[in-house]
Amino acid sequence: MADIIRLLPDHVANQIAAGEVVQRPASVVKELLENAIDAGSTEIKLIVKNGGKTLIQVVDNGTGMSETDVRLSFERHATSKIQKAEDLFNLSTKGFRGEALASIAAIAHVETMTKMAGQEVGVHLKIEGSKVVMQEVAVVPKGTSMLVKNLFFNIPARRNFLKSDQVEFRHITDEFHRVALAHPNIAFQFHNNGGELYNLPPADFKKRIVHIFGRKTADKLVPITEDTQVLKLGGYVVKPEFAKKSRGEQFFFANHRFIKSPYLHHAVLGAFDGLLRQGVHPGYFINLEVDPASIDINIHPTKTEVKFDDEHTLYAILKSAVKHSLGQFNIAPVLDFDADRNLDTPYDQQNKAAPFPRVEVDRAFNPFQEKAAPGNRPGAYQKAPTTGWEELYGGAGAKRSLPSVDQVSFETEVVNSSIFDGNAEAPQEQGTTFQLKKKYVVTTIKSGMVIINQSRAHQRVLYERFLGNMTLQGAVSQQLLFPLCLSFTPSEIKILIEIRESLTAVGFIFDDIQKETVEIKGVPVLVSESEVQMVMEQLIADFQMEIPGNSFSQGDMLAKTLAKALSVKTGETLDEASQTNLVNDLFACKEPALSPFNKAIYVTLTENDIERKFI
Repeated sequence: MADIIRLLPDHVANQIAAGEVVQRPASVVKELLENAIDAGSTEIKLIVKNGGKTLIQVVDNGTGMSETDVRLSFERHATSKIQKAEDLFNLSTKGFRGEALASIAAIAHVETMTKMAGQEVGVHLKIEGSKVVMQEVAVVPKGTSMLVKNLFFNIPARRNFLKSDQVEFRHITDEFHRVALAHPNIAFQFHNNGGELYNLPPADFKKRIVHIFGRKTADKLVPITEDTQVLKLGGYVVKPEFAKKSRGEQFFFANHRFIKSPYLHHAVLGAFDGLLRQGVHPGYFINLEVDPASIDINIHPTKTEVKFDDEHTLYAILKSAVKHSLGQFNIAPVLDFDADRNLDTPYDQQNKAAPFPRVEVDRAFNPFQEKAAPGNRPGAYQKAPTTGWEELYGGAGAKRSLPSVDQVSFETEVVNSSIFDGNAEAPQEQGTTFQLKKKYVVTTIKSGMVIINQSRAHQRVLYERFLGNMTLQGAVSQQLLFPLCLSFTPSEIKILIEIRESLTAVGFIFDDIQKETVEIKGVPVLVSESEVQMVMEQLIADFQMEIPGNSFSQGDMLAKTLAKALSVKTGETLDEASQTNLVNDLFACKEPALSPFNKAIYVTLTENDIERKFI
């Protein structure tokens, strides 16, 4: 039998490696930004077009590379960070695997311009699909400029799996936030499709958070700090009253590197125990500094999943530090054993009996005397005259004729025709519904009974109602007495501007949209003023992950999000009238069987099904 195992060509091996390192455009942004930081840059600029599919460019003012280093940097397993195997357990830099640039060059058009300090000219290099197309001397500024164009141009199948430009841009923005927060001492700029989105000057950690997430974020932060032999902890947590339904503002940094750790996240949740509303998540920005030898960051190609030597100790320190900060700043209730000395009894008043108050009573006051006696005060009560009291009851004894029963007309009850189609049956009579486990509404039909999921049913009713309002432009808004001012991040404001037309069709009326704030002067009738913040956050969270391209699908997603946010939830009690109205509204819908998210709304139990249970 002939030999069947053979070595793969280099360009094929690079494409396979690219599948691990480069999952989407955000992966390229992460690798290029980390390389710029390792180069000692103080200013980094990120330029993106079409969600990173067309162009990703990172420009820095770092040390630059020589002509030889430029060529070697695109070879597999070529790095300046590691000399021996022991270096893997004492890392203080970002890019160390030596696969990123080789993987990127295998599936994109890469153009590099770099120059080292002290040299007169630099190097201009072009690579397409791992093949060097051009290399020449060029006059460029100090530092490095990396351009990645036409990502996955030679792997159409991978390109087809990419999401829309807005979704990919959201992932790029997340990576930018993680890198910028981890290095507040570096100036960052972010340009998207020709417009400047962020311009972050060097600052401390708190100012960097405020520059990214808005000015009002400063009032929401509670500082935490702890310094031990095992761990140096610092950062901020968001006050419980500002917790959101989405998990966006949750950042762990280990040795200035963003990490994901469900174990440490559970420690923060434990510190917030009893302080959060149901269904919301705390926000935090926490820096962890540990011994590089006690952390393994090479267990995953993305280098976001890490392994600590002593996770139990870190868990305990983190939980106690967050809990102490919440109590120290009067966020959580604590026992205060240090009483205020200003509230104590003065020294000269100690051991003295309290004097009884003296109350003076006018014993000569009589409210029932007809006129004030001489010597009494002029405001004494005088009895009103009682003459002519008989006229108040005039005609009380007269007989009144009552109309006969034949002369009384009664309003007839209006009976509406059936609103149900042939596939669904209406309840037999009023008063035949009841609620089961605060989750289901049970009603009778001609052939048996129907069990309805109240939350899904209400979602279907609201979904079709919102779609109808957007289609017919017939939404009714309720004006607010005072405009409601909400604060958002610049990226969230960008999303609200994109869906503003659809929100207006639903019933929202915007007074002004600025860089970080939104003023709303009108809301839909179904939305209360207290729910506006929650609804907006839910809308932004959904659209950040899946923003459709055309207006119809955008309106469809908006209707789904509003229906989900405003629908009756499991655990809410419905009275009999609400149950009946929900049943009638559901079967008046065009698609009463499925919720907007394609889940079954009700099940039918026929009389035969019930009889089989007793056989």
